[in-house]
Amino acid sequence: MAHPMTPLLLALALLLPLAAAAADPPVAPAGCPQPLAAAQYERRSGALTERELAMARTAWKYFENNTQPSGLANAVDNYPSSTMWDTASYLAAIVAARELGVTTAQDADSRLGKLLEALGRLSFFRDELPNKVYHTQTLEKVDYANRPGEIGFSALDLGRLLIWLKIAKERYPRHADAIDRFVLRWKMDKVVDRSGMLFGAILDPERKVQYVQEGRLGYEEYAARGFELWGFSTELAARKEPFATVPVYCVEVPYDARDPRKFHQHNYVVSESYVLDGIEFDWDRTGERGAAGRHTHPWMADFAQRVYQAQENRFRATGILTARSEHQLEAEPYFVYDTVFTDGYPWNTITEDGKYVPQFAAVSLKAALGMWVLWRSEYTDRLFEAIATQSNPARGFHEGILESGKGPIRAFTANNNGIMLEALLYKAQGKLLRWGPARESLWDRRESTAPGARPGCTAGAAAC
Repeated sequence: MAHPMTPLLLALALLLPLAAAAADPPVAPAGCPQPLAAAQYERRSGALTERELAMARTAWKYFENNTQPSGLANAVDNYPSSTMWDTASYLAAIVAARELGVTTAQDADSRLGKLLEALGRLSFFRDELPNKVYHTQTLEKVDYANRPGEIGFSALDLGRLLIWLKIAKERYPRHADAIDRFVLRWKMDKVVDRSGMLFGAILDPERKVQYVQEGRLGYEEYAARGFELWGFSTELAARKEPFATVPVYCVEVPYDARDPRKFHQHNYVVSESYVLDGIEFDWDRTGERGAAGRHTHPWMADFAQRVYQAQENRFRATGILTARSEHQLEAEPYFVYDTVFTDGYPWNTITEDGKYVPQFAAVSLKAALGMWVLWRSEYTDRLFEAIATQSNPARGFHEGILESGKGPIRAFTANNNGIMLEALLYKAQGKLLRWGPARESLWDRRESTAPGARPGCTAGAAAC
């Protein structure tokens, strides 16, 4: 499974002391709370307080430090490499910083122009689609060790990037042509087929290209939205089936029912994809233009509530603050999937190759802040107080706080700081996908429709 934050092999700080973390029981003790109280919680809304604005400025500091003259931003502090997922997080940060007044409109406009210019200059994997990783100084295609060479493309990364390109295009139409020119270069039939399934590309040991189905419940449907916004049918990728549920602290938590042993992809259940869907789409249908707060994508809203509620219930049963998502580390293994459930076990923290590493379980700052804006509750108030000062004002917010009590994860990333900025923008504005006036763009005037696209859907109509 190609993942949006596949670990970059970084030479970072020394490893923090490790401590074994006891596994939680799979079920709650007697006296379960109301199973889905979260469905009744309101979102947080309104202008940011001075404290919240200060947090936005700290998160933006990461991008002030890590934007290269090329126009791209580093995925990890002071390391010149980035994925398309991280590039989307930088784009989200630009929009949020501008709208929140953390930077000037002129600076944001300049940054967006330089970023789009850089994207327009990228050489693609096999001349088909953006490579998984690029050197942020030279714009060369690289591998995860930042060595020159192409390694494939990720449908999940590209789906998130398409979402943020669409958000930027609708908000700032002066950049629409540059955005369209970039996306018009993509060979969409390589990443989404006529049945609406998403495919990534990898190289086998003989350097031959293999196109493989990509995505599991949560991330697959979120990435599919990006392609839907640009008019492509994602029927198979966008549906929730096949899924099953598992009881975790009184909540039937949904997970992808495809067997990891057979399909060789982990079925991670984490907060990030559901939080992003809530912040960017308000759990509405992809092209929804109607009243806010109705959650017109009901099963997505329901699954998000369940993933959240299991984490709140865990805290109430054990006293362990819980906000699970994948996160970066300062040293090996550099990156872990810190899950609510995966591969048959609740609260399973694993590496990309499936090694159990419970010592790296953590409160993810981006997940915690996303929960705080989406669910107004006493529990998310606790999360907010735990994370609000977990930063270096000169570098940005830390990646997380280890559940073991060994302190913060002092890694600084574009994804964490970008998602924190967009979460704060959601508090101020609500759903981040905002439709501008109808207008014909280069994308609408393209001479032919790529396989999988449906005429009439390019403007994001609800029918899409």
